[in-house]
Amino acid sequence: MALPTANRADPRLPWLIIACGCLIAALTFGPRSAMGFFQLPMLAEKGWDRTTFGLAMAFQNLAWGLGTPVFGALADKFGTWRVLALSGVMYALGLAMMAGSSTPLMLHIGGGVLVGLGVAAGSFGIVLAAFARNTPAEKRSLVFGLGTAAGSAGMFFFAPLSQGLIDYVGWYDSLIAMSAMMLIIPVLAIPLRGNSSSGTVQEVNANQTVASALTEALAHRSYLLLVSGFFVCGFQVAFITAHFPAYISDIGIEARYAVIALALIGFFNIIGSLSSGFAGQRYSKPMLLVWIYLGRSALVTAFLLLPQTPASVIVFSILMGLLWLSTVPPTNALVAIMFGTRHLGMLGGIVFLSHQIGSFLGVWLGGYLYDSIGSYDPVWWLGVLLGLFAAVVHWPIAEKPVDRPVAEAAE
Repeated sequence: MALPTANRADPRLPWLIIACGCLIAALTFGPRSAMGFFQLPMLAEKGWDRTTFGLAMAFQNLAWGLGTPVFGALADKFGTWRVLALSGVMYALGLAMMAGSSTPLMLHIGGGVLVGLGVAAGSFGIVLAAFARNTPAEKRSLVFGLGTAAGSAGMFFFAPLSQGLIDYVGWYDSLIAMSAMMLIIPVLAIPLRGNSSSGTVQEVNANQTVASALTEALAHRSYLLLVSGFFVCGFQVAFITAHFPAYISDIGIEARYAVIALALIGFFNIIGSLSSGFAGQRYSKPMLLVWIYLGRSALVTAFLLLPQTPASVIVFSILMGLLWLSTVPPTNALVAIMFGTRHLGMLGGIVFLSHQIGSFLGVWLGGYLYDSIGSYDPVWWLGVLLGLFAAVVHWPIAEKPVDRPVAEAAE
């Protein structure tokens, strides 16, 4: 039987909620996407190796992933505002602790675990679930694209901001300044107050328990394929975010191109995310994901095999930006299509946990293999192979609601 549909919906888009949610997405995604700029100056002063920094970023991604379904479930039950306010506080504390780190352990706890939990509590899953609860189903892919594009805008803004601050006041004060910015999040989150039962779009199956939702999702083939495929997205983008500035330096290209590269990825990510949201309204979302992952593998292969110059770095960054977070709108929209919005924060969070396990491995392997063999190339090529794997697993995903017994629909 088809998934129960909403029993009432406002056809207008909730622009205040969307605007504030987009600003939150930009703030939470921005600083963590600029972490790569802090690697070399921080390590030069502290005397640590790249494995130490890479492990901190790996812990950050893992905490982000593990925290997302938990904070998603808390937001579903107790309200989005409370969780987002907690996000701002944890994020600010984590960045401040990272700045004051005198030992690798402090770096791993502050810049790793605390920042990761802060990002998790203010992640796309939390914000997009709030969007979904207040947006008609036929407009969700577009709205998800807007939220994802806002995160991309944060990357575009914080890349030059971070490098500019580092050049002007040093890496320590730059982290303190970004820590203060995170305290704006609780204020912006006020319009997103409410939980899964208080949005303008209410579903008939609103009484489904957490245990029932988990059992249903983990027995659903298309959901499991989506979870496995999103692992690859995390591996690819986290590796590039954490290690691309150092990689550019290693191949003899001026450091300023690292700033240009991440800014271009962020800018064209805006276009890619919006385009993905529009395309998801009109075309098969699983096939859209297939082509995104194939495109990533082809792009990295060309970048590695062709001469690496400032021009090739710029072209790579533009094209990778178009593909960067374009996976997020169709992925979250598929979860909403399959199971509805009642437990979207939690179920979308589980998909994102897979993403962050991939992120952990991509970031950690990048630092570990570089320190072991002096090259990032094995991780680049592993990302290419994983992209092909992701294309294969997304192909058979069914874009339709889960079948539910008539009795449950009537509850």
